[in-house]
Amino acid sequence: MGGPTPTVTVQPLAWLLGSLLVLGAAILVGFAVGSRDLGIPLVWATLMGEGDVETRAILLDQRVPRTLIAVVGGAALAVAGVLIQGHTRNPLADPGLLGVTAGASLMVVLAIAFLGISAPSGYLWFAFAGSAAAAILVTTLGRLAGGRRDSSPATLVLAGTAISAVLSAISGVILILSTSTLDLFRFFTVGSLSGVHDLDGLRPAFFCIAIGLVVAVGHASTLDALSLGDDTARALGRNLGRSRFVGLGAVTLLTGGAVVLCGSLGFVGLIAPHLVRLLVGPGHRWLIPISAVMGGIIVLAADTLGRVILRPAELPVGVIVAMAGAPAFLAIVVRTRRSRA
Repeated sequence: MGGPTPTVTVQPLAWLLGSLLVLGAAILVGFAVGSRDLGIPLVWATLMGEGDVETRAILLDQRVPRTLIAVVGGAALAVAGVLIQGHTRNPLADPGLLGVTAGASLMVVLAIAFLGISAPSGYLWFAFAGSAAAAILVTTLGRLAGGRRDSSPATLVLAGTAISAVLSAISGVILILSTSTLDLFRFFTVGSLSGVHDLDGLRPAFFCIAIGLVVAVGHASTLDALSLGDDTARALGRNLGRSRFVGLGAVTLLTGGAVVLCGSLGFVGLIAPHLVRLLVGPGHRWLIPISAVMGGIIVLAADTLGRVILRPAELPVGVIVAMAGAPAFLAIVVRTRRSRA
């Protein structure tokens, strides 16, 4: 006689496949929509090697790289959010809300303003340094807050907001001192995908994000153990110091790479994991990959919408994400407070 049929993973697998289909549709729409609409049939024909020179230039030289950057950057921020929430056991943790992306952005602006570095391959390492410093602070605050039974998730968010404000103020001073950094400052502060088409210069960022994603997937069982509490995780044989070091390294790679790709985007690492938890539950085996897909969908949809609202001008993707993310954040806060009550 055979054993019981394993049905536990059927629903998460269905959600993963469904989210991939939605992402594929969003990619096609992203290819077609812009200051000049191409239409899905023309997009498909051009991808197959047909189409005139102008259409190939618009699609292959601009929209395909831009779409790839949106998907990869969104996936990186979403998975970084999963990691931070798992390590701090704080449902409101997010690379943007807690200042991790602001730290990466500030270091990039410093490199551009005072060292004259303008290539992504040069300031990528400054982004990693800034995100690592902020992530260390986030992890420390998370452990301190987690040690108090009466601590509220909002405590860490307030601390992160203060950190982001300080980093933004420093960036503002740099802008005053060096007006030549204005365009890049806006890019890394607001978040934008316009004009970012050089994939060759962004290869190091893609590579580092790929490493971070692989580490995060391998870190799933550890996050499940940490969600039960430090004492339980130790009883299950987890080395907390090593686990936090690995998680911090993955957050650094993912956030630093994402900032280089698409600037400082908030709320993506908060919204995507919460949406996925509603679908598949808290298990990180499925939460991480589906959140990666969801993050790509969110950023790509926001970028596509930004091209349409003020056409032929564009609204930065960071503005669209913030407009959608702020109400979602408030809803998550209310839901978290009710669950704690």
